[in-house]
Amino acid sequence: MLDESNNWGRWGAADERGALNLLTPETVLAAAGSIREGRVLGLSLPIRGATSSPAPTTVPHLRGRPLPQHFMSVDGGDYAAGTRAIGAGLKMADDALVVTPHGTTTHMDALCHMWSGEELYNGHPAGRVRSYGAGRCGIDKAGPVVARGVFFDVPRIRGVERLEAADRIEPADLEACALDVRPGDAAVVRTGWPLAWRDGPDAYWAGQPGLSADAGRWLAERDVCLVASDNAAIGGLNARQLADEGLADDLHMILLWRHGIHLAEMLWLEELAESGRTDFLFVAAPLRIEGGTASPITPLAVL
Repeated sequence: MLDESNNWGRWGAADERGALNLLTPETVLAAAGSIREGRVLGLSLPIRGATSSPAPTTVPHLRGRPLPQHFMSVDGGDYAAGTRAIGAGLKMADDALVVTPHGTTTHMDALCHMWSGEELYNGHPAGRVRSYGAGRCGIDKAGPVVARGVFFDVPRIRGVERLEAADRIEPADLEACALDVRPGDAAVVRTGWPLAWRDGPDAYWAGQPGLSADAGRWLAERDVCLVASDNAAIGGLNARQLADEGLADDLHMILLWRHGIHLAEMLWLEELAESGRTDFLFVAAPLRIEGGTASPITPLAVL
């Protein structure tokens, strides 16, 4: 499968950051030129979690994935052991949060998230991915992302509120957005699929629209550093929440594995769509989870 275009070896045999290497100081400075209003939009879904409430079911997520769990204690509970030492009359609340990023919240995939055979991106040994963390290509190797964002609002181009579950975004859709895509850009693709949650979980779980394999290749050819979308897998999903494409056409294989292009999934892009902006400064910083396959993020669009 590596007969196809790929970035293995492009930034050296030891590289674990992939296309994020395109974010040179010069590229970042140029991206800052996209700021024209000074307005900042958050592009993440909320994290709602509890041990005994329906809160998590009010946020889009993939069926069957462990939902976020949020525990709080006030004034001396399990997570506030030091409360009594902080002084008379003072109160304190502490939090504990358990999140499995994939499929449950806005997150960024690491290059160790998916692979084929015995090698991760760039030929690193897949045997280094263990239950205690990935020895190569973990999310901690990514670092912060500060790039020019280019916004592909595909529902607007097609004249619909949101795409349907069976829809796949083709290169012609991306070309119709008429954007000047530059090396090091972060491609942000809207499907509108989170709006399906308003019709209930079953509507959201009926499948998902997403990029076709050829659209993924189209973006990779333009040297983007990251692909982000408001769906759960960048590519489309069927009603079993699986990809229908074979291994050669799987979007994670094309982007993550072959080209080292990080993926950000489950964004909230409705306010960005309302802004009418197609370029902006995109900012996202994954947590430095050593050996992690992903991290929750709060992407920002600085308009």
